Amino acid sequence: MNEKPVLVAREGQLVGQRWTIENDDFLIGRGSDCHIVLPERQVSRHHVRITQENGRYTVHDLGSRNGTHLNGSQIEGQAILQDGDEISIALAVKLVFVGTDATIPLTFEPPTAEGNLQIDKAARAVIINGEELDPPLSLAQFRLLELLYDAEGAVCSRDAIVEVVWPGTDGLGVSEQAIDALVRRLRDRLVELDEYNYIVTVRGHGFRIDNEPH
Repeated sequence: MNEKPVLVAREGQLVGQRWTIENDDFLIGRGSDCHIVLPERQVSRHHVRITQENGRYTVHDLGSRNGTHLNGSQIEGQAILQDGDEISIALAVKLVFVGTDATIPLTFEPPTAEGNLQIDKAARAVIINGEELDPPLSLAQFRLLELLYDAEGAVCSRDAIVEVVWPGTDGLGVSEQAIDALVRRLRDRLVELDEYNYIVTVRGHGFRIDNEPH
């Protein structure tokens, strides 16, 4: 029996890592003062707080920009945590809450099957089903695809896209229409090799890649 509950990263860069909730006021976010520091751009500096009172743990969204979901439903303010609950931080990082009386899973393995789409960053090349896209993507298109590809299915916000595709602009002069047009052009290029819809729109949040084998 564990004396303290544990959070386990289920996917993404931190997959398999775990953190014991030692404090009654446990902070998660991008800021260096957090108990769990999540480097993803979509995560707010102070995103989530987990508090403990009389053995009951509660997750609080701290007015984050991109929201917090508990088992797929967005948290409005706070919610009580139960063993096995999945906390999704800004739809970018998934953490599983393992209660004090539960057995901690040994590990969460990332998917072993590679998707049909792969990228060669050094050559700025896109390979789908073994065939290279020719002519190559524009720099902006490749930056967008690389961002989505590295996120491994997590949602990338429009702000994150602007920061990566148009660095140094702080979004000035980059309209929603410009982002949509870039996504549309990227989709059109990928369709040249595969009719599958790799770029998924998540309304109100941004875009993600669907690179499941098919």
